[in-house]
Amino acid sequence: MKSLAGGEAHQLPLVGSQPLQQIDRSLWDILEAERRRQQHTVELIASENYASRAVLDAQGSLLSNKQAQGYPGQRIYGGCDQADQAEELAIERARQLFDCRHANVQAHSGSQANLAVYLALLSPGDTILALDQRAGGHVSHGSVVNVSGRWFQTRAYGVDRSTQWVDMDEVRRQARSERPRLIIAGGSAYSRTPDFVGFRAIADEVGAYFMADMAHSAGLVAAGAIESPVSQAHVTTLSTHGTLRGPRGGMILCNDARLAGKFDVAVYPGLQGGPLVNMLAAKAVAFGEALRPSFAVYAQAVMDNARVLCRRLAEGGLTVVSGGTDCHFGVVDLRPWGLDGPLVEQALMQVGISLSKHAVPYDDGDGSYSGIRVGSAACTSRGLSEDDFKEIGDMILALLGGVRSGTRSARTETAIREGVAGLNRRFPLPY
Repeated sequence: MKSLAGGEAHQLPLVGSQPLQQIDRSLWDILEAERRRQQHTVELIASENYASRAVLDAQGSLLSNKQAQGYPGQRIYGGCDQADQAEELAIERARQLFDCRHANVQAHSGSQANLAVYLALLSPGDTILALDQRAGGHVSHGSVVNVSGRWFQTRAYGVDRSTQWVDMDEVRRQARSERPRLIIAGGSAYSRTPDFVGFRAIADEVGAYFMADMAHSAGLVAAGAIESPVSQAHVTTLSTHGTLRGPRGGMILCNDARLAGKFDVAVYPGLQGGPLVNMLAAKAVAFGEALRPSFAVYAQAVMDNARVLCRRLAEGGLTVVSGGTDCHFGVVDLRPWGLDGPLVEQALMQVGISLSKHAVPYDDGDGSYSGIRVGSAACTSRGLSEDDFKEIGDMILALLGGVRSGTRSARTETAIREGVAGLNRRFPLPY
């Protein structure tokens, strides 16, 4: 057979139909190793959770093939009918879930959502007032290592030395002194519910915008388990994974139509190109799941389990920052035991317990991580109860007791591994 040019015809390489297991064994083996790790680990990382099979299916769907730059009804590409429907479904469910007038579901992450808010409301050099990172604030709230800290002036409020709760009188004093353009409540490791009414009053007093970042607590807010900031804040940002149990992504919520347009333009074309249509679909699935009555039961169990775990660790002699938690995680100060976060994180990972090192308030040492953060959302998704979290607390205390004294026992560590294996056998992942 000859081609039109007179040469031999060659068959073009068509899009592959072989599954990953056959086409790329190297990556398949990596994914299988990760599946085994998740199956055999007690997961206490506060920002992690297990998405449902339906959410994972949507992420891996053929919507991945679609380019849909723009917003529903205003795309710059053709063939976007289904992309529009997926995004509109996600928006409709998000508005219902969080009782708000406007939702932008295109942000690729919570940090991207935060940056879009800054782009919409601030000018370079404006001042942001946010929670100090060591007290639980997030890197995207003005840290010097983040673009938010390079473009804007950042002033931090902290927590009371004795209670380790946010001191609203200090927030007011700083706001009056610094006259910020934006005040932020929320963060990544502050386990108490912010005073949203108080923050809004302070923002109004000094002529600032008030942003609530509920990246960690979004699922608990959606379920009505904790107070929502949406009615008080000019804008609320969040992550769609974590307690919301969706795909990794972000979202912006507000009730002001004038601001809504600013946020949409900041996301696209301000920061991002085309949205990840498959992730929009996965967000819609997760929001639909969160609208079910069973999700409220889950969210309450998450909070109950976190409180039980923090209480057990405190009873065993560890210091829980702020005395406990109102949400799904707690921060533990390891300094009284002469330990640090990286050491403890590594030691616990060796016996199958995964958590994250973290900073603690008023750490005057030269280390960045003098504590750990423990969360309950992932293990609660697997079905663990309060008694199981007490058992996890006992495992942590047993291991750290040996690390603290320098007398780690092989028998103790073997018993902990067996306990971890027992929990994972009783509560297997569905995939």
